[in-house]
Amino acid sequence: MTSSDVIDDNIRVAEALIREAAENGAEFVLTPEMTVLFDISAKQTMAKISTEKEDTSWRHFAALAKELNIWLLIGSMAIKSGEKAANRSFLFSPEGKKVVSYDKIHMFDVDLPDEKSYRESNTYQSGDKAIIADLPWGKVGLSICYDLRFAYLYRIMAQAGAKILTVPAAFTYVTGKAHWHTLLRARAIETGAFVFAPAQVGDHANGRKTYGHSLVIDPWGNILADGGDDVGVVMADIDMSSVTTARNRIASLTHDKNIAIQSVT
Repeated sequence: MTSSDVIDDNIRVAEALIREAAENGAEFVLTPEMTVLFDISAKQTMAKISTEKEDTSWRHFAALAKELNIWLLIGSMAIKSGEKAANRSFLFSPEGKKVVSYDKIHMFDVDLPDEKSYRESNTYQSGDKAIIADLPWGKVGLSICYDLRFAYLYRIMAQAGAKILTVPAAFTYVTGKAHWHTLLRARAIETGAFVFAPAQVGDHANGRKTYGHSLVIDPWGNILADGGDDVGVVMADIDMSSVTTARNRIASLTHDKNIAIQSVT
């Protein structure tokens, strides 16, 4: 997607793409980070969003999941939470039930060379819980965008049984071009899990440019599908037995050590 700062427009685009995926046989559909609202202004974001209790967007997608009989992950939405917002993923079942939600843990507070500074913590409060949920194909671990740079999060989810890791994102073009494919393949290889990473792409109304390249990666690090730099649906067939195969070949998830650090001067 190339989400904008107009909520209704984004919902309409997301729904059309979700329907297209379902019509083509998708059983699990995922959308990018900031599906419903992409606005980098803290003031404007807070003026447009609601609390989860008051918000109607996620209920719209819950009903859509039920209508289409699919599992649906809305990569994230801005949800009012106290004086700030939460950057929150929503997972819906084919019955239209909200199975679980996840609040992004790691805030994107960086100063990039040749780009503006980003201070996600100005608008959003961080979550404090890793989340995994049961799907028909195995457990799925939820994360969002900048979480990708913190390998320990994915390791603990994999060790807790996750066989699929989701990374909806809105990577900037500069960091995405440099690191997106490499980091996602690394997370898959390190954990022996599938990685599903739906991404924002292109030039947004607020002046930000995102990298795109929605990816599906298998547990051996092979890229099964790459969305490139276009808006649209990316699909792949998944063989879950490859998780067991990868983890049997390299059982690193069971080889953790407690290591003391000695600093020598």
